[in-house]
Amino acid sequence: MGTTQLESVPEPKYWHLKTVLSEALDSEFAVGEILPNERELAARFGVARATLRQALEQLELEGRLQRRRGVGTTVAPPRVGVAVGTEQRTWPGASGDDWQPRDSVPAVPPATVADALETARDEEVHLVSRTRMTHGQPVAAELLYVPRGSVPALSGIDAPSGTARARAVLRELYRLRLDGEDRAVELGSARADDAKALDRLPGAPVLVVTTRFFAEGRTAALSVATYRADTCRLTFGDGGGVEIHHGPERQAS
Repeated sequence: MGTTQLESVPEPKYWHLKTVLSEALDSEFAVGEILPNERELAARFGVARATLRQALEQLELEGRLQRRRGVGTTVAPPRVGVAVGTEQRTWPGASGDDWQPRDSVPAVPPATVADALETARDEEVHLVSRTRMTHGQPVAAELLYVPRGSVPALSGIDAPSGTARARAVLRELYRLRLDGEDRAVELGSARADDAKALDRLPGAPVLVVTTRFFAEGRTAALSVATYRADTCRLTFGDGGGVEIHHGPERQAS
């Protein structure tokens, strides 16, 4: 079988158009601004609409654009930094936390979660659901599993369910001394419930960040956070301020 010299392969037309469009986004449009329709854009750049769609799809995949039904194609906000490997240790819901509690219900966790929590597989835990928003759009959804033994003083009388119950679970966690945490990140596909929470189609690429919180010599809670891969980026260390893009230059966030 012969070999192909990659440098001799011409750049696809849609890829060149993607670069031109990216430069236009930086110089002509603001975050949240709606782009002209496909017909106008195709005429402006002198390309077929099929070529234009390929370029727009690539920019959406890279997080530069967002397509919303009933709204159109808008310029996406900067990616949200997902800190991994940081030395800073805090409980979920601590000061500066961008997550919004939605609900808390008793639930039997998946077997793998029960094993990580070292609870019986048929034992109910507190399941707290939270959402992270930016520029009015959901970028991540979290399921936080908390064993009953981690929050023994929690009372269901004042806050039986809903947001109040979720906040009560988080408050009780603060009573524990956080000894440490470990975190794993993997690429995945949005399940139906994740897709609904994130305003994406099922199967869309996501980043799944699993965090175990340790206190009193055991796993006190486990978080499974699903981030939209098109709007989030990983950061390492405490700063997380450096952002490198392949293609036209953009300002670091």
